[in-house]
Amino acid sequence: MSACRWAGALFLLTVAAVFATTGIGAFHVPYRTVLGLWLSPVADTLSAGVDDTVRYIVVNVRLARACLALVVGSALALAGAVYQGVLLNPLADPFTLGISTGAAFGASLAILLGAGGIHILGVSSLPMAAFAGALVALYLVYLLGRMDGRIHSTTIVLAGIIVSTFLSALISLLKSLNEDSVSTIVFWIMGSLSGKSWVHVALVLPYLVFGGATILLYMKELDLLSLGDVQAQQLGVDVRRIRYRLLLAASLVTAAAVAVSGVIGFVGLVVPHLARLAVGPQHRRLLPLTLLAGGLLVLVSDTIARSLLPGGEEIPVGVVTALLGGPFFCYLLLHRKKYLRL
Repeated sequence: MSACRWAGALFLLTVAAVFATTGIGAFHVPYRTVLGLWLSPVADTLSAGVDDTVRYIVVNVRLARACLALVVGSALALAGAVYQGVLLNPLADPFTLGISTGAAFGASLAILLGAGGIHILGVSSLPMAAFAGALVALYLVYLLGRMDGRIHSTTIVLAGIIVSTFLSALISLLKSLNEDSVSTIVFWIMGSLSGKSWVHVALVLPYLVFGGATILLYMKELDLLSLGDVQAQQLGVDVRRIRYRLLLAASLVTAAAVAVSGVIGFVGLVVPHLARLAVGPQHRRLLPLTLLAGGLLVLVSDTIARSLLPGGEEIPVGVVTALLGGPFFCYLLLHRKKYLRL
């Protein structure tokens, strides 16, 4: 199947999944009502007589959460594809540079200080604290990963591991200092889209658009970087400058996503490999498919997380993505000579 057909099929599947998820929940809403609310912007009569409570649940709760899942999943998957291409490491993902751990530390610190309930311009301070922590982690990784004024693939990966390990230890320290906040910190670290709204979609979307546009602008250079530094330089690529811009764009996209969703693992690791199996390693075909597949994976995982338990309790979405992605990636590892290629 060609890349266009894959993208078209995934797009239709995503639209169908969003429609299906807006009808799933503890409060029953008929799909006829959901369809009427979807079509209300072009035909008001279809949603006439719908209760305001039902309208709010479908549009401002379920649909907003579904769109946020798409945005977060697309951001994490796109960042993973860039990391794998730039760092030439098939096991790289948004956690390689410690960005997710930095965001988790920022949010944990805000919770410990009691600032998680503060709202600024209608937005909780928790995502802002997480975003600040992610940027601090990114700065530390760049600071440690530079050698002789240059960023090297191997050193930046090691720097990411060091920063991530150090920040994980600090998070454990914060949990031990305030036992009352342990459950909140743990649930946030494991990833959750509970209680999110259109405000959070608007918070992440500009970073995804800006970072995604930057990454798509350098798709050709990303293909050449995948060949190695020497080959890329011989083909006229400014390796240092392009790598810096791509890593920065991917890290900013990751930071924005993790700031509102918490730590959701395996999306940036597994989805790019799935896309490569379908359309190959060329980034012109790979990245659009990765965006769609990443959003769909998080959407399905979040729907399972909020509807699986009969009592209405939610499972952290990061647990669901790990349960879905872990076995699959184990399969890839067992067949790494065939599948784990860039």
